[in-house]
Amino acid sequence: MHGEYKVPGGKLVVVDLDVDGGVIRNFRLAGDFFLEPDEALAAIDGAVNGMPAETDGRTLAATIQRALPEGAVLLGFSPDAVATAVRRALQRATSWEDYEWQLLHPGPLSPMMHLALDEVLTEEVGAGTRKPTLRIWEWASPAVVIGSFQSVRNEVDQDNADRYGFEVVRRISGGGAMFIEPGSAVTYSLYAPIELVQGMTFADSYAFLDEWTIEALKSLGIDATYQPLNDIASPSGKIGGAAQKRLGNGGVLHHVTMSYDMDGDKMVQVLRIGREKMSDKGTKSANKRVDPLRSQTGLPREAVIERMVDTFRALHGLHDDELRPEELAAAEELVRTKFATPGWITRVP
Repeated sequence: MHGEYKVPGGKLVVVDLDVDGGVIRNFRLAGDFFLEPDEALAAIDGAVNGMPAETDGRTLAATIQRALPEGAVLLGFSPDAVATAVRRALQRATSWEDYEWQLLHPGPLSPMMHLALDEVLTEEVGAGTRKPTLRIWEWASPAVVIGSFQSVRNEVDQDNADRYGFEVVRRISGGGAMFIEPGSAVTYSLYAPIELVQGMTFADSYAFLDEWTIEALKSLGIDATYQPLNDIASPSGKIGGAAQKRLGNGGVLHHVTMSYDMDGDKMVQVLRIGREKMSDKGTKSANKRVDPLRSQTGLPREAVIERMVDTFRALHGLHDDELRPEELAAAEELVRTKFATPGWITRVP
């Protein structure tokens, strides 16, 4: 069995192994990492050999750590990264290059249509009726998009939302509220099969699925980093955040919203959570907490998106596609029966 794991911001870890009688045999670690002293490589191989194949990642990592010679130096990887590669090998994980990725970038859609399309397209990728897809969002109207488990009244000042024309909608993924005005954000969704993140923890999968975004931002001159669990940031401040949902049929939804030109003062009038988060950090201005892409690049929003698409295409391949009529129809029906209903929007009042 063969497994690979590219450490976000680090090096490639490659493992090859056999399983005989439920036990790992002939384990071999390789990669473009740095490791000192040389005998540490044999120590890692020896630690994994003989372990039960069902051993979880945490136990694998702890066993590898204990086996390292005193003073060993691992650069670009860690025992956790080796454990992840082992679990990916055992669970037959795939890589980006195993798929023919599709690009969707339709014109502006209503907030509820965006959320419904996320569910429809994730279901399709999980069922194998659509190839893995990257979708860029264009917003037709302002919205507050709250996480699946958030309370409406705790997160949103409804009077101010109504005053400024913000529709309150609820998505299927967890996480925090998104404050959106057309042209103010860069939002995208990835629809992938579960095999792409097989063997990873949720935390690892967030960084893994957004590493291409970090590379795109760095190519624009932004010193971007991933801040666990789900933030993209730079030394100037937070840029955006990610959320994820895994469906029972094997489809994975991973979506990200990054601020391009956000009205921070309006945001803290509409979002209650914005006030609390900033007071906790001693920050009086939202503009200091959420740093827009425009101020860091000086580029039009369209140019930022173009660089992101070009980066994904260069790294993983990408073919232009369009939404099918039946996908749009399914999303419209889902808006009617789910996303527009009070039972969904206020399911946590």
